[in-house]
Amino acid sequence: MSGVFPEKSNAIVDIFKTDKAVIGMIHLKALPGAPHFPGGNLDAIFDFAMNDVKVYEDCKVDGLVLENSWDIPFSKPEDIGVDTAAAFAALAVRIKQETKLPIGINCLANGAIPALAVAKAADLPFVRVNQWVNAYVANEGFIEGPSAKAMRFRSQIKGDDIKIFADVHVKHGSHSIVADRTLAEQTRDVIFFDADVLIATGNRTGDETPTDEVLGIKSNTVLPVIVGSGMSVDNAEKILSLCNGCIVGSSLKFDGKWWNPVDPDRVKAFMRVVTELRAKEGVPVEG
Repeated sequence: MSGVFPEKSNAIVDIFKTDKAVIGMIHLKALPGAPHFPGGNLDAIFDFAMNDVKVYEDCKVDGLVLENSWDIPFSKPEDIGVDTAAAFAALAVRIKQETKLPIGINCLANGAIPALAVAKAADLPFVRVNQWVNAYVANEGFIEGPSAKAMRFRSQIKGDDIKIFADVHVKHGSHSIVADRTLAEQTRDVIFFDADVLIATGNRTGDETPTDEVLGIKSNTVLPVIVGSGMSVDNAEKILSLCNGCIVGSSLKFDGKWWNPVDPDRVKAFMRVVTELRAKEGVPVEG
């Protein structure tokens, strides 16, 4: 750590009981308030999500991330409505009741405070925030890192047990604003602003994360580092050998498309590679 805060325990091991965790993406259909929400209640959204949850659970992944992926076009953080947070929380509670897998929340776009509110309401252990510090330009416009407000909100709701999984380089954004800061400096920025797990990603959803990105982050922190995009059966051994786990979605869906249901055969093939790697490296897994 930076020496500012007490040493943190390994949040990946604490939450997932392994130091080589596989976290499956649940891409939620459009929520109330989003343009493509069809109306009615949340049952169809829940049923679609649960089909994926059950596949992941049967194939023995270690955890899940719920994401409002169909709320296109995504709102800026300050425009994410209470309708989104309320529906998100209701679904998270229902899904948690149906699975033993640890669940996290990613509220698009960059909705750290709504994500924390949902995690607190549903008693979930972590949130993912794509841009935790600094600023960037994305499809939604100019986005500032929310860490100061988010950490104060987490304290306000007595949610200090909710861990922050933060991207170092956000997907779908221009980093030209902070081009004068190296990867090492941006890694230290995320650490200094009190994240618990650092995430390395490619440029877009489904893009493979460069190994230089993973190693560049990992060499500048003692915190766990996971990969947040572009994982597949073909690169799982190479990339997971360098880090503490991954968030994976697109490559495990039918035809490799994030909007399709999870393909059991793809998940089984992916987990076979992970299981072999864990055995090779002597990584313990409780379960």
